This record gives sequence, structure tokens and C-alpha cells, in this order.
Amino acid sequence: MTATAFTAALASPGNQPRATFDALCALARRTVGARLFTLMTFDATTRQARRIYSNMPDAYPELGTKPVNQTHWTAHVLDGHRTFVANDIAGIAEVFGDHDLIASLGCESVINVPIVVDGGVIGTINCLDGAGHYTPERVAASEALKLPGASAFLLDHFLTARGA
Repeated sequence: MTATAFTAALASPGNQPRATFDALCALARRTVGARLFTLMTFDATTRQARRIYSNMPDAYPELGTKPVNQTHWTAHVLDGHRTFVANDIAGIAEVFGDHDLIASLGCESVINVPIVVDGGVIGTINCLDGAGHYTPERVAASEALKLPGASAFLLDHFLTARGA
């Protein structure tokens, strides 16, 4: 998946936002790698999170909202607007209570890329893979996901506001 193919998916009528989310997943897999890929929206006012996409919906379904608990992860990503990386299961366990499920899927590293629009995080791109996967080079490459990610989250917001 290339940026051009992502743009074509974004512009295509029908099957939205799924077509765009699938294209973003493919772009992330090509750019940084991801065994597990999810998209989470965040509402800064209510401090609620919502999973809007998962490439493994049996393990990580796209259901409802949940409160965001204040941790060093939220301070780093949601408040600090910085990408979070943990390259082993111990690092994941420090911030994610579902670390056993993550490990059972063969994932032992994570990168959470915050998508910032108008001064606030509107969502995160979450990529998980094998231990040690998110090297400094891959973390730097993740910057290229921010504009397509913003497009995907804004499309979701647009369609939700429109009642689609």
C-alpha cells in the first residue's frame, strides 16, 4: 500500500470508513510493520476512548467507549502528543492491562502514534508486533502515518456527524 493507494481509498465512494481504515492498516504494515493494528479515537472533553478499527476483531472488537485512565502513557501520548514505544512485553505490561492477550497474539512490542488536530489528540494509530520490532528507524518512519491517520480519523468524525 502506498500513499497514493491510501488517497484513492479515502476518495472512493461506499464502504466508508472501512475502505479507508483497511488502506491505513495496509500502509502502516508496509511503513512500520504490524501484526495487530487498531485505531482508537479520544474525546478530550469526556476522556473517553473508542476503538473504531481492528484487524483482529475477534480479539479486539470495535465496541463502545471506555474511560481513559490517567497514567504515564496518557501523560506521554494524549497530553504530551508524543509517540509511545515499548519493545518488550514487560514494557507493554506497565501500561496495558491486557498484556496477556497481547502476548497470546504473538505481540511483544507496540508503537502508539498520536494523531493531533487543532492542538489535541483525536486518536491513536496502534501497531503491535514481535519483540524489539519498533526500532528507531521504524519509529521515525511512523511520522509518515500521521497525515493519513488524521484523514482517516476526520473521515470517521465527518461520517459520524452526518449520521452515516
